[in-house]
Amino acid sequence: MKKFGSILCCFVFMFSVAASAEIKNPDTFIKVVYNTVRTLDPAVTYDTTSAQRVENVYEPLIRFDGVHTDQFVPCLATEVPSIENGGISADGKTYTFIIRKGVKFHEGGDLTPEDVEYSFERHMLLDPDGGPMWMMLEALTGEGTTRDADGNFIPEITEKIMNSVEVDGDKVILHLPKPYPPLLGILTKGWASIIDKEWAMEHGCWDGKPETAAQFNNPTAGKEPLFEIMNGTGAYKMKNWDKSIEFVFERFEEYWGPKPALKYAIVKTVAEWGTRKLMLLNGDADYVSVQEQYVSEMANLPGIVQVNVPQLAVGTVTFTQKVNPTANPNIGSGQLDGEGIPPDFFSDVNVRKAFMHAFDRDTFAEDILQGVSFVPTSIVIEGLPYHIEAPYYEFDLEKAAEYMKKAWDGQVWKKGFKMAITHNTGNLLRESIALMLAENIMALNPKFQIEVRGVDWRDYLVAAKEMMYPVWVLGWTADYPDPHNFTYTYMHSNGYYGSKSAYSNPEVDKLVDAGISEPDPVKRAEIYEKLQYLWYEEAIGLLISQTTVVRHYRDWVKGYALNALDDDGAEWLYQLRKEEVQ
Repeated sequence: MKKFGSILCCFVFMFSVAASAEIKNPDTFIKVVYNTVRTLDPAVTYDTTSAQRVENVYEPLIRFDGVHTDQFVPCLATEVPSIENGGISADGKTYTFIIRKGVKFHEGGDLTPEDVEYSFERHMLLDPDGGPMWMMLEALTGEGTTRDADGNFIPEITEKIMNSVEVDGDKVILHLPKPYPPLLGILTKGWASIIDKEWAMEHGCWDGKPETAAQFNNPTAGKEPLFEIMNGTGAYKMKNWDKSIEFVFERFEEYWGPKPALKYAIVKTVAEWGTRKLMLLNGDADYVSVQEQYVSEMANLPGIVQVNVPQLAVGTVTFTQKVNPTANPNIGSGQLDGEGIPPDFFSDVNVRKAFMHAFDRDTFAEDILQGVSFVPTSIVIEGLPYHIEAPYYEFDLEKAAEYMKKAWDGQVWKKGFKMAITHNTGNLLRESIALMLAENIMALNPKFQIEVRGVDWRDYLVAAKEMMYPVWVLGWTADYPDPHNFTYTYMHSNGYYGSKSAYSNPEVDKLVDAGISEPDPVKRAEIYEKLQYLWYEEAIGLLISQTTVVRHYRDWVKGYALNALDDDGAEWLYQLRKEEVQ
């Protein structure tokens, strides 16, 4: 199997064919993708498409240093804290950041340490269901959520959150209940963006009072106060957002840092591959999304540069073990009567194992991934510490049939079922796996009926959050390079996929919690080995691809430095410039 090797430095391989062509739109970078934006609220953003908008308008305290995933540079802080410079205490429980002076927000406000304190507290208190704030909550409070098992806000969490962030003059101090080694990596991302406290309050965000915190917790999707407005400190500001069509950035002329070369950037949404390809070839786009099955046809084309970026990212098929039955077209009758499936259909491990055996790994790798990406075996993917070559389910339709005959005491095989598998429109890799599973499962028994449905990206994420899909295809790009970011996300009952799939196993939860808390590498290795075997034994989900993104630029685009955590949707606009090809 293809090996990742070390991901501490992302090796970028570039090859191009020189071509003489006049640069179109010389002061504008145009990127064309197939996904739409879910939200512009930093506390809610947890998909890479929305994150690209947020992370170019807002800024965090620190950033990753170029291609490195273990080195950082200051941003709104003046230096990266360390034990050596006194910014991190010897016991690893106190982080001190000196906040940069002379920084302006796009709407005119001045950055203060109080803005940083408010941003962290507001984001954690908001804590949207299925959102990113579990990481900061876990690091700063020792809790992974602000709500109990019934979804009710926990009043005591407010004090923990507010005590975890302190202002002292020009410093912001973070107090951790215990050491949390991935914290610096977490603080580089969009969910750690700094917003203007006064501006946010004026636009309906939390008023800063502990007694009102519950009112602002877990807002309805699309109703969060900062859903469609932005006010950051970044090198670019939002000029216009025409939903599902395009997002326009404009250079911020009062930016505190070096002035970026380009005045504008436009990200367009075009689902159809042929149109995206033509836009790149004609120079009407500077970058377009190219999925694995189309990479070979883009090789060695004049004027096009291909950049291979191995990713800490995985594509998965999720089985929801307790589907929301309310007005749900994806489960038919909602009964095991041949006309639908019950909401808990996938709680039977036999059903899950049948689907596992219906995945033709070799065909998918050869025909769809085409050697660009590969099919992994472990949820602790290659390139992460403690990865092992875990067992996996071979493609075997006879075994798939055997498991279906066992499922639900034989009733599945006897009565049959109807259901839907969903994917986001425009993602042909995800459509391909959905079709493969549907066709192979239906081949087992003529009473099995599966419809494959494509859903617009923005709506897809909302419905997944609401647990409307019995089987859905998505993926995960690492938030930070540690196995906890994958085991918690997929296996813990409070994790993004764990909670959305209604998977819950107290033994697994304890192991995941122990993994991030254990300082001994040998003991951590033992914990993660157990978790990787449990992923297989319980057939929690299906791993379909570990991604190598092949990015496609016009050869006049210069300046990009691509990180293993930056997937196809990511783009650091302040780095870019356009130059004539020599």
